Amino acid sequence: MRAVPRTLRDDLWRARPDPLPPGWRDWQPAMVLLVAFAVFPTGILGINQAIWQYGLGQGPGVVLGSIPPLAVVYAVRRPLPAWWAVTVTMVLIAVLAKPRSPQMYPWTGTGLALHAAALFVLALRMRPRIAAEALAISVLVGAVCTVAAAPVHNPDLYQATLIFSVTVLVGAALRGRGVARNQLVAQAELTAEERSRRTLLEERTRIARELHDVVAHHMSVISIQAQVAPHLVDDPSDALRENLAGIRTNAVDALAELRRVLGVLRSEDDLSIGMRHTPQPTLERLPELVENVRGAGVDVDTRITGERRPLSPGVELSAFRIVQEALSNVLRHAPGAAIRVEVGYQATGLALRVANTAPPATDVAAAAGAAGGGHGLLGMRERVAMLGGEFADGPIPGGGYEVVARLPLGSGS
Repeated sequence: MRAVPRTLRDDLWRARPDPLPPGWRDWQPAMVLLVAFAVFPTGILGINQAIWQYGLGQGPGVVLGSIPPLAVVYAVRRPLPAWWAVTVTMVLIAVLAKPRSPQMYPWTGTGLALHAAALFVLALRMRPRIAAEALAISVLVGAVCTVAAAPVHNPDLYQATLIFSVTVLVGAALRGRGVARNQLVAQAELTAEERSRRTLLEERTRIARELHDVVAHHMSVISIQAQVAPHLVDDPSDALRENLAGIRTNAVDALAELRRVLGVLRSEDDLSIGMRHTPQPTLERLPELVENVRGAGVDVDTRITGERRPLSPGVELSAFRIVQEALSNVLRHAPGAAIRVEVGYQATGLALRVANTAPPATDVAAAAGAAGGGHGLLGMRERVAMLGGEFADGPIPGGGYEVVARLPLGSGS
């Protein structure tokens, strides 16, 4: 019980309304103006009732009749002070009134409607507990004013209580719906962010699995060379034998660690046994890849420029996968389009470009149905970023699309 006054003070005096959604903030001045136009006729009628039916006279009638409509307009920004204004005005009218004809008491007819409007905005912008407290105080103060003026059962009080209760319930329901929608949007954003993160990790894991095979091959070669080297030298020194033995031991240990890492990255059902032991592809298999796409009925034009030479295994693998992913994207999202694959061997890097024309009109529906669900562009970006290269993609004139990548040459080229 000691906490009740403190709670009421915090709720009905210090509480702040819920912030408006970002899209509504720019429209708040227009909302205030719209509410002002809506309550203006009601305010004129309320002033007239306060002056003549309640006998307040010109001065008090104009002042007390003007406060409720102005408070409802102000409620768009600050609903709690607006509710206090209409409640205090109701008490003053009840104290000063000298009724000249039967009417609702202690509210004027328009005062009841404006009081309900203030409660509605309060329930729409404040927590349900605050709205319930404001409703209870409004009904309680109205009952006290009614009993003080005429200690009899007043059916108008019951009618006002019903109107206020329905208004607050509707406002609270609309607020709850808005809060639930905002939470749903926030959850959807978190889900999309988590899905993007998971997709990125999956792509990086897939790339790491492929590069493991390349690194493991080099480590195996180092181990074999270190083992064979002493037999290629006549009368090798003990220091040479010791150094080569250390190189082989370190290579074998590194290879064992790589296998352990691969066991973490590779799930049991990820790849078949045959796929796991298949050598990683290089650009030597690019003609085979292009022929497979042509076998699907797609027109593919290949152009290779520059002096063709072997590159580091990481660059070779990444280049092949980028072209493979780009071709798969064209088949999925632009069926029937012609494709041009360009590979340029440059002095400082390898340039790749895969471009396609616009798909035929008959295949647009099929392309739309196949849209979504792929990680091709993300995987290409990750491969290029891993090598420190440059990547770009986007539409081209005529309705086509292109993927462009530049991979710097590795140290092994």
